[in-house]
Amino acid sequence: MKYLFVSSATANLVVAIIIDGKITYLFNEDCHVDTSSKIMPVIDEAFRFSNIKPSMIDKIFVVNGPGSFTGIRVGLTFCKVMSYCLNIPIVTISSLEVMASGFENDVTSLIDARRGYVYAGSYDKDLNILHVDEYVLFDNLDTFGVLVSYDNLSTVKPKINLLKIVNKHKDDEGILVHNVNPNYLKLTEAEEKRLNDKES
Repeated sequence: MKYLFVSSATANLVVAIIIDGKITYLFNEDCHVDTSSKIMPVIDEAFRFSNIKPSMIDKIFVVNGPGSFTGIRVGLTFCKVMSYCLNIPIVTISSLEVMASGFENDVTSLIDARRGYVYAGSYDKDLNILHVDEYVLFDNLDTFGVLVSYDNLSTVKPKINLLKIVNKHKDDEGILVHNVNPNYLKLTEAEEKRLNDKES
């Protein structure tokens, strides 16, 4: 089986090709504001390096959030277009689950959501959900358990085990491409402004 994995929800852009249980290509670098210009060349390189065509992919795994609104849209848009054009099943995965994948213990993943808030979700060593992903005040994290995997909050950087993630989700049924949506966990700033305007 041949899989494409794409994560652009956080500062690190991750693109991987997995063939028959082995990672044949992996890009995992901090692109920050360059994600939109970097993603296409990286994906093109992934297919050329792995010596396969996009049409040969059996399933697409894409991170649909939470994280950077723009980053999420960049990765989702590419994967949805590829899924639609080539009729490839698509599976969405939480960025917080990805961040927890490298740990062999219960872990709470955190992403800085600014203004004292974080995106947080807790997982066990098999990536089963212990506490559903949530947009929450950093000071209210006592209900989440151990805090280990951070993005932009600590020197403790998230560990990623792509094969663990893919093995967990490889039998997931693909979502109809038109039903694949970002999981922001909070309103966009424009939506918040419209809501505030209505209430005032």
